Amino acid sequence: MTEPSMPAPPIPRLALRGITKVYPSVVANDGIDLDVAPGAIHALLGENGAGKSTLVKVIYGVVRADAGEIRWDGRPVTIDSPGAARRLGIGMVFQHFSLFETLTVAENISLAVPGALRELSAHIAELSQRYGLPVDPRRPVHTLSVGERQRVEIVRCLLQEPKLLILDEPTSVLPPLAVDRLFGTLRQLAAEGCSILYISHKLEEIQSLCHAATVLRAGRVTGTVDPRRESAECLARMMTGKDLPAAAYPEPSAEREARLVVSGLSLAPDDPFGTKLTDVTLGVHSGEIVGIAGVSGNGQKELMTVLSGERRVEPPETVRLCGAPVGRLGPRARRAHGLAFVPEERLGRGAVPPVTLAENALLTAAHLDMVRAGFVRVAQTRAFAARCIQEFAVKASGPDAAARSLSGGNLQRYLVGREILQQPKVLLVSQPTWGLDVGAAAFIRQRLVEMRNAGAAILVVSEELEELFEICDRIAVMFGGRLTRAVPVKATSVAEIGAWMTGLFPAERAEAAAGGQR
Repeated sequence: MTEPSMPAPPIPRLALRGITKVYPSVVANDGIDLDVAPGAIHALLGENGAGKSTLVKVIYGVVRADAGEIRWDGRPVTIDSPGAARRLGIGMVFQHFSLFETLTVAENISLAVPGALRELSAHIAELSQRYGLPVDPRRPVHTLSVGERQRVEIVRCLLQEPKLLILDEPTSVLPPLAVDRLFGTLRQLAAEGCSILYISHKLEEIQSLCHAATVLRAGRVTGTVDPRRESAECLARMMTGKDLPAAAYPEPSAEREARLVVSGLSLAPDDPFGTKLTDVTLGVHSGEIVGIAGVSGNGQKELMTVLSGERRVEPPETVRLCGAPVGRLGPRARRAHGLAFVPEERLGRGAVPPVTLAENALLTAAHLDMVRAGFVRVAQTRAFAARCIQEFAVKASGPDAAARSLSGGNLQRYLVGREILQQPKVLLVSQPTWGLDVGAAAFIRQRLVEMRNAGAAILVVSEELEELFEICDRIAVMFGGRLTRAVPVKATSVAEIGAWMTGLFPAERAEAAAGGQR
């Protein structure tokens, strides 16, 4: 009697064999093998610079591998362009968005999804609401926050009904409710047979969502595991080769002075799709970190442009910096008063993509003796950039590396380091650990806390509630252009703040939103 034969495993939707990509200064992918099964949600893990983004760009046809083979449903294929990838049924949401700033949401999506603009706009609105990713098809992209742009990228991919969906840090700036809805959507897509390749540094997401995880380190595969059966510590160790650093967050000093004070700020948006700020009142003291939570598009972007000096306000006493009224002052003058700022947009606002890291240092740190008598002091500028690269463990070829040559996480390390090394009295930070791996995120958070311990006043805007609860002394919520009173972290919870982010705060919080922070 013969034993019954085991059924053959399904042919992978996507199979990579020996994928290798070499750049002049680094081997990004070194003989990578990867199988993604039909209907599987497969995670791709690794530190910043481990080779994840290069690998998915190879799959999507943005980058051509130097060696190796790609198989699609069991047959060899050549993917030499994103168009070729889309024809196979591959869709991708990039970490750095591929949207045209001057076009509307609908016009951007129409470049990849056929159909008349009016019907497409209706489809966009319907699908975005169904999946809990609201976007307005009429809005120009340049008016959108980072979180809103990410929604556009996800909606554009979903409209293409892909067979393989690649998501690169899709939840980095989404609030908890939107993340839950997105996960429900991804599970439904997988149940319908769509394969999903999911890149994230949030290990708890990987463990909750994914069926398998392939881990990269320095361009090589260190293992493929079932993340549901592994601890977060084990996954992190596979990524980094070591245990995560232990962060220390001592209690803040009791003696504090008001460093940043906003009083009754009301301001109409400078574009028709922006959010009106209404009676925003806020205080940030020396030796504390205040966090602002909220779903993107509720006025955080408008508030940060006012605080940074990109938009000026009257009367000047509306914004005070270290006691001085600065409402009429621009960004450079405010920096002279001790302000530093890390914007949420890395490329184009935080850094100029084609120029070197040393030249990008001049954008905000020129006052550190980098310019004399109108001439750039090249040695000092390169020394500052080199120090930033070293102290913040930025993976780059050196001060002369172009900003656009860095991975998203490494560029974020550089931008945060550039501002911290200036030792500001007040630091504004939007999405400080967006796209960073777990080790790098822990490092950045620790540096922020060290700044607070040294007496700096820090304001953090983030949709990472766990991050805000980890590093902040007080948290406020922004909703509909209003800011609630900042409450001590110990007096609230992630669930409560998450509810406030949707406008569901009790009467006393609503009253605080009108009365602001005292």
